Amino acid sequence: MEAPQLPLKDIHTPEFISWWPPAIGWLLLALLVILLIGGGIWLYKRLSRKTAIKTAKKLLLTLKQNTEIDNQQKLVELSKLMRRVAVSNLPRASVAGLTGRDWLLFLDNSVKGTPFSDGIGQLLADAPYRLTAPSGDQISQLICLCQDWLNAQATPKK
Repeated sequence: MEAPQLPLKDIHTPEFISWWPPAIGWLLLALLVILLIGGGIWLYKRLSRKTAIKTAKKLLLTLKQNTEIDNQQKLVELSKLMRRVAVSNLPRASVAGLTGRDWLLFLDNSVKGTPFSDGIGQLLADAPYRLTAPSGDQISQLICLCQDWLNAQATPKK
């Protein structure tokens, strides 16, 4: 047989592989990246929250043991510390503007009863404006109450 008479067909190249739908490996990789980013954000928030609370507990202990400042200054520093912890752990817009009774009710939400709005915690509402310094007993009770509040912040809400 001669070459022009042979029943040969022309060479056909395969079709190009389309990019959609992606292979299962790419889908798994995308899912893994999303999970890693979400887990990283969650871990960062958790660690930074715990760090803020640990730091606040250390500052509270330092404030409790400090004998160089008077009770009025301790009260002002305690008020500032409580405000900083609340602003660092919760959305700033919901906490930063609270004053007076609203601030005390907010603090009461984390502990049993109403020790801030009806008890010794009332000292925090007018701390910078008090004319008379609180007694040492009042300061120690308030520090214990603030420790309870910090402990309640450290435990995650379900």
